[in-house]
Amino acid sequence: QVQVAESGGGLVQAGGSLRLVCVVSGSPLPMNAMGWYRQAPGKQRQFVAAWRHGDLKTYVDSVKGRFTISRENTENRVYLEMNNLKPEDTAVYYCGAGQSGMEFWGKGTLVTVSS
Repeated sequence: QVQVAESGGGLVQAGGSLRLVCVVSGSPLPMNAMGWYRQAPGKQRQFVAAWRHGDLKTYVDSVKGRFTISRENTENRVYLEMNNLKPEDTAVYYCGAGQSGMEFWGKGTLVTVSS
């Protein structure tokens, strides 16, 4: 059974940094894509960043230059380095992973940025 687990969330002041970690376990194959989404209170889930096979990385415009997604070689593990955090980055951050047309999601980790 494939499981996705996020960690690294917490409370940080504006301008601070956090690193989120997503680990996919239980899959005999590497994921073709892994990414981060977030959902703020009262808002829809929003794409944040993604890594795809071939080391392709994409970001939503609002985090470009501040967030960096990276994948650990040969591991189903991705990181989201978040710098210069802003109060509007406050949300539950979810990790998603895809392989062979299937999607797997974690339960999320809360990031709170105080002003």
